Amino acid sequence: MPTTAAVPPRVLTVAGSDSGGGAGIQADLKTMLALGVHGMSVLTAVTAQNSLGVQGAWELPPEAVRAQYRSVVDDIGVQAVKTGMLASAALVGTVAQLLADTVVPVVVDPVGISKHGDALLAAEALESVRTKLLPLATVATPNLDEVAQLTGVEVAEEQDMRRAAAAVLAFGPRWVVIKGGHLPGEAVDLLTDGDKEHWLRSPRHDNRHTHGTGCTLASAIACGLARGQNVPTAVRNAKTYVTGAIEAGFPLGAGIGPVDHGWRSRRP
Repeated sequence: MPTTAAVPPRVLTVAGSDSGGGAGIQADLKTMLALGVHGMSVLTAVTAQNSLGVQGAWELPPEAVRAQYRSVVDDIGVQAVKTGMLASAALVGTVAQLLADTVVPVVVDPVGISKHGDALLAAEALESVRTKLLPLATVATPNLDEVAQLTGVEVAEEQDMRRAAAAVLAFGPRWVVIKGGHLPGEAVDLLTDGDKEHWLRSPRHDNRHTHGTGCTLASAIACGLARGQNVPTAVRNAKTYVTGAIEAGFPLGAGIGPVDHGWRSRRP
């Protein structure tokens, strides 16, 4: 008799493409495969990108984003959504409208600047992120540059992370992860809902090949939420996964290589 395989949790990424394969949609789908969920995608932009930076970016029209989203969600369904690169106010508004009608956990990675310092979000779109997208987030995952972009709060040391978290939470996400990877010393992140605090610490690995860390962390959180984990558990497990991926990051091209999304499968 034929058997029917169990359907894994389904996670949707709404993000841009990284032609070099280290970040964006490509990193998201690799993370989802590694963590045992079925990954699906809505492409918002195409980038020409490699280990040296972003050489070009072309956003898709809102109607193309809307059609992809409805095609997947209306037929296949979804247990969590992760958003990444949304280059313009029009795309932010479109995705926010779609998310408002989808009752699942949403992880918002407010991508503004690439690993190499290239702008990936138009300045005029910042207000749309603040007022339309962040209020829908179950978890927002800004790095320190993105915190400064969104709130004007500069984080120079660990104690500043509480102030940064409060400023982001004021826009309406239920939880925020302030990623402290740009600070010296151990890699420390602050997860908080404004009441409970979780300080997540890990050793800092001496490896410059860290392209895709933000996308990978946000996607891993979405995978945990799709599996029914609560937010602190999902974030803690995601940090463990991305820490291992950073440790195993490898050189590609002449610049910054990617984290290794398949690091667990390569360990004896």
